Parts: sequence; C-alpha cells; structure tokens
Amino acid sequence: MPTVTFRGREIECTEGETLRNVLQRAGLSPHNGKAETFNCKGFASCGTCAVAVDGEVSDVGIREKGRLLVPPHHPNYDLRLSCQTKVMGDVAVEKYPGYWGTKIADGPLPPVDEGDEADDDADPGPSETAAD
Repeated sequence: MPTVTFRGREIECTEGETLRNVLQRAGLSPHNGKAETFNCKGFASCGTCAVAVDGEVSDVGIREKGRLLVPPHHPNYDLRLSCQTKVMGDVAVEKYPGYWGTKIADGPLPPVDEGDEADDDADPGPSETAAD
C-alpha cells in the first residue's frame, strides 16, 4: 500500500486513490482557510487544492493542466491539483500558504498539531491579489 506523507503525518492508501480523498479521509485538508468550505469539491475548476507532490503519481490530465495554466497558478510552480492526482506509490506532499496555495516563496506549511484546525489565520481568503 502506498504511503502519503503530509504535514508530518503518514497515511496509507490504496494505489490509484485520489490524493484529495486520501487527505480528507485522514481528517486533513488540501485547502487553506476559507477554501476549506469554498472550493469546487474535486472538479478541478477552482485550483485551491494545489499541492507540491514528490513521488509516484498519475500524469497531469487535460482538466488539471488547463486549470494550472490560469493565474494565480503558473506552470513554473510545479504544483498538482490534489483532486486530480492519483497516488500510485509513496509520495510526500507539501501545501503552501495563501488561499490558492501558491505562496511558494513563503515555504510549505508546518506539520499539523493534534487539534490544529484549518489554519484560518494563515489565509485571508480570495481578497488576495492575483499574484498571490
């Protein structure tokens, strides 16, 4: 069984399972702040579940590629949409700050502490500028 490492936790999953589902099943979220509630629910239209992935995952599909070409995302960010990414082997996942998870220069979010909620204070929401 593949293992997903995210914010200090290790989660086992079945091969081919969608990364977003793996994280949510473990009580974790690929979203920051208000995007926890206000997101597309896995249809690759909002882009708020973007994460950095290192490991064996599915190839980028056309829906995901199209969304990642639209600001505030950029192809150079090397992010994946967790709602479109299938886990094929062991992976390490990092989430970055900001509503869209694209504040790469700020570094990844720290490990989750027990009882840590949605990191609401780390994310002002969609009022951020498009460059965020």
